[in-house]
Amino acid sequence: MTDLIETLVGDGADDRLAKLLARRADLMALTEASRKAVLTPAEPGGLSHALRALIAVRASERLGDMRMKDHYYEHFTQAEDFYDLVGLVEPDTRSDDPWLQAILDHADMLTCRPRTATRGDIERLYAAGVSDADIVRLAELAAFLGYQARLVAGLRLMEIAR
Repeated sequence: MTDLIETLVGDGADDRLAKLLARRADLMALTEASRKAVLTPAEPGGLSHALRALIAVRASERLGDMRMKDHYYEHFTQAEDFYDLVGLVEPDTRSDDPWLQAILDHADMLTCRPRTATRGDIERLYAAGVSDADIVRLAELAAFLGYQARLVAGLRLMEIAR
């Protein structure tokens, strides 16, 4: 994969592009640090590690990435309180808890239709009792999962092209 990129860039690549390619290792390290920060933070706030993993499982399913879904499902089942949420793994299942359902609805919307997010979506979270800090945490998690899915898809395409 690296050879292909470097081959495609060729000897005539400008200095900026060469520096960017040299920074890939840093990019992967930063991606991993981001993953840990949004999925298993030391201070999870109102979004437990199990809930974060559940959101990742559902997002992976909605994005059609079964390898990613399997990874996050294993991560989910290793969380302390996963058993309370196991009935919500399938993306179309709903919770009786309005707070939890508002979070899952918002996460699903950010996964599938992020451009449609409006102030009204945030108001629905407030109405369900979701705090400002947890809304930010949820947005960070959804943004990371979207980034990760696109990065992985791109790398897979690069591997196929090799």
